[in-house]
Amino acid sequence: MSQPVLNSTPLPEADAGRRNMSLLIQLRWLAVGGQLATIHVVGGIMGIALPLAPLLGAIAMLVAINLVSLLLLRRGRAVTNIELTATLLFDVAALGWQLHHSGGLTNPFASLFLLQVVIGAILLSTRSSWAVVAAALAAIAALRVDPTPLILPAPYASDPMGLYLQGSLVCFVLIAVLLVAFVTRISRNLRQRDAALAASRQRAAEEDHIVRMGLLASGAAHELGTPLSTLSVLIGDWRAAPRLAQDSELQEDLSDMEAAVRRCKAIVSGILMSAGEARGEAPQLTTIRRFLGDIVADSQAVRRPGAVEFNDRFGPDVAIVSDPALRQVIGNVMDNAAEVSPDWTSISASRDGDMVVIEIADAGPGFSAEMLENFGQPYRSTKGRPGGGLGLFLLVNVARKLGGGASVANRDAGGALVRIFLPLSVLGRPEGAEA
Repeated sequence: MSQPVLNSTPLPEADAGRRNMSLLIQLRWLAVGGQLATIHVVGGIMGIALPLAPLLGAIAMLVAINLVSLLLLRRGRAVTNIELTATLLFDVAALGWQLHHSGGLTNPFASLFLLQVVIGAILLSTRSSWAVVAAALAAIAALRVDPTPLILPAPYASDPMGLYLQGSLVCFVLIAVLLVAFVTRISRNLRQRDAALAASRQRAAEEDHIVRMGLLASGAAHELGTPLSTLSVLIGDWRAAPRLAQDSELQEDLSDMEAAVRRCKAIVSGILMSAGEARGEAPQLTTIRRFLGDIVADSQAVRRPGAVEFNDRFGPDVAIVSDPALRQVIGNVMDNAAEVSPDWTSISASRDGDMVVIEIADAGPGFSAEMLENFGQPYRSTKGRPGGGLGLFLLVNVARKLGGGASVANRDAGGALVRIFLPLSVLGRPEGAEA
């Protein structure tokens, strides 16, 4: 069977603050590793004496900031601009402290302040960005006040400018690499944010569309209630009329008409209940097997004998509260399947962990590539009639409302397959209720 097409892909997280904090944590770990490597190379390999206590103390502070930042992320709520600004200001202070004890402005790594200013300009609000600029300028000014000079050994003391230029080259390469990696990551975050916003707008549009359809359906249901009740009374009167009571063939037709009217009234009641207008009626307690069995029975009643196949692989039954909207959309899918495959349709029920999986298959022409690509969008139909294509759209949204989802695929043997998966925890009946 071909690969199913899900109704939606997982949405990217729209919390930019959390992603930006995560990015700062990663950069800070890189800074810790780079500083430890620099101390090892300068002090251990080049033989330049360094004041290890203040330098390692600053590194310890960066590690502490990262641990606190990780705790902020684990809270599960959004990271604010103030929190991002505070961590970046700590980074500026740590860099200024390290430079103060390693030559001050004569240290070629003083250019790293520019990296922090750029990061602040990208991540923070305008006021906070200028606060980082002010902090960097204050740190540079403080470096002019009695910095701890580096005492260069003999090989480097004769050419301090050459050593400075080499350090400046290393600093330039470091800033360039980090900026490219950082900006690339930020661009990806922005694309994810735009995708999340687009998905939110699409969902809002779909929900607005559902509300408008619900109002239209509710109004139509109210309008249909009176004529259906009139038809029901008239059919009852005809069946009791002495002149018609002797005509067995006509009585069978009247029975069929009465059953059709009852079904229409049940559909109207379901629409009103789904719209929240049947508050006087208690929720219907049932089970998964009985719920699906009633749907299959309704479908079999209007189909050719043997045209509907029910495969029950669910296992031990589970009590649920019947959802009229869910029953209606499943019935719609079965009706659509019967239109293209009148001789055979199949509905299967199985269980996957805490999910019930319902599959509806037919032997028709299957879904087109366009239908597979645009599955779940309104007015995407192969029937070519105005207003078509709402069945799968309603299915997707009802399943999503219940915490589940839906997918479609084409069967290898020919025909279409619609798969619905729903959490039993949402369908389950309240404790103490009796089915």
